[in-house]
Parts: sequence; C-alpha cells; structure tokens
Amino acid sequence: MELKVGPITIGPTQPLVVIAGPCVLETPDIHQAIGECVGQACDEVGLPWIFKGSFDKANRTSLSGKRGLGMDEGLKVLQGVRDAIGVPVLTDIHSPEQCAPVAEVADIIQIPAFLCRQTDLLQACAETGRPVNVKKGQFLSPSEMSHPLEKLSSCGCQEAMLTERGTFFGYHRLVNDFIGLGDMMELGVPVCFDATHSTQLPGAGADVTAGRPDRAGLLARASVA
Repeated sequence: MELKVGPITIGPTQPLVVIAGPCVLETPDIHQAIGECVGQACDEVGLPWIFKGSFDKANRTSLSGKRGLGMDEGLKVLQGVRDAIGVPVLTDIHSPEQCAPVAEVADIIQIPAFLCRQTDLLQACAETGRPVNVKKGQFLSPSEMSHPLEKLSSCGCQEAMLTERGTFFGYHRLVNDFIGLGDMMELGVPVCFDATHSTQLPGAGADVTAGRPDRAGLLARASVA
C-alpha cells in the first residue's frame, strides 16, 4: 500500500520520509526555525518531509500540563505553517467530531497510541478520505495492529500507515521491539518509527513524562537500518 500525502508518496517508491516538528504547536518563530532546520537537513540528503504539530495533547501526565492551542486556533496555525513552509502537515485528533474539521487542513490525520482501538474514532477518520496514521498502543503486540487497519479499511480508508513508539516494560520504561517493527511492516502498510516518543519514561518525572532524548539519534539510525 502507498499513501499520497500532499506531493509526497509514502511506500515502496519512497521508502524513507521524515516527519518532524514540535510535540505541541507553539509560536510562528519556532515553527519557522524548525522548517528551516529540518528543510535544509532533508534537502541535503534528498528526503521529503512532513511537518507534525499537535493542537492538543489530551493525555498529559498532570492536569496542569501544557495541552496546546486548542483545535480552532491550532488549525489556523497549521494552515499558516502549510502555506509558509510549503510542506504537508500532520496533526493528531482525540475525538470523532474533530476529524472532519481537521481533515480540511491536515494532509494526514494521526490517532494517538492510547486511542488506537477506538472504533468510533477510526471510523470518523476513515470517512474524511484523508490518509490516517495510527500509533501502535504501548499495550498491543505488533500483530494486533491488524485490527485497527481492518476497521479503517472496512470504513473506506484506502491509505493508512502505522507508527511504532515503544512498548511498556515494567515501570516508567519503554522499549523498542525491532523484531516487532518487522512484523508490523508485514501487515502491508507503511510503518513509521517515532524516535523521540520511543525515548519516553512515562510518569518518571515530577508530574510529567521524563525521557532519554539523548538516545533518539541512536534509535533513529537503528530503525532506518
């Protein structure tokens, strides 16, 4: 299966695409800086890229955690990024009613890992006609991701991909199963590796998620290999 994300085709003809951006949308200056930095790096190695930014992070560890701009303001910002930087944009959704308005701006819609089994959410995403990226739940085996794919397909989605972002291992620890990454690739859709979220130590900080960002580059190189 291939995905058409704006001018980019993700699949066998273009096996490596970079998805990068702030975890949560911030300011125009930060977005422009990211665009210049990532854009230059991708141009140097001949890779296309997609800008990712969330308008809401609804699963923060603490109630006081910074969630983001909200959908209305966030979609305006994403449209501005799309126009200013000239690359496709990706953002995630958390409820079915968000899917249709998000699809008017985003080139690809992302379902967060904790929501990957939510049937109503998968159905609403499929009905937009946009490509859908489903992040694998930390609580699921690679083979179980066939079920979200079946739900999407049954609801008319012809362009889907999966993202690996680590699996729970004991307390405050994620590990990456590279054999499982290969197993997911055999499900017949493009697979993305989330090198930054895979370094998370969930709940290990003081009311926040901690992590090992220094290991992101190592994991990125391992996944590409």
